[in-house]
Amino acid sequence: MIYVKIYNVQGEVLLAACDEELLGRTFREGELKLEVRERFYGGELKDVNELEKLLAEATIANLVGERCVSKAIELGYVDKDRVLYIEGIPHAQMAKLLW
Repeated sequence: MIYVKIYNVQGEVLLAACDEELLGRTFREGELKLEVRERFYGGELKDVNELEKLLAEATIANLVGERCVSKAIELGYVDKDRVLYIEGIPHAQMAKLLW
């Protein structure tokens, strides 16, 4: 299961999603710090397969965790070579360019 939260900001649809067990945790590696804050990521608990519809509607996405990031890679929204790992936890961002 994953947590998802949708924000509508200035015409953008921002999706924040993280693997369930990562919510509320902080990861550090060197100078990098990733905070999986409940107020940002803590929305509804959903099955990871629901990401397909949510990513199709999103214009921006912040994804944390193996399930979220792997699904986004599988669906073609994230390039596996662009994933950032902090303490072994994958983090990816996506932005759709609209012409």
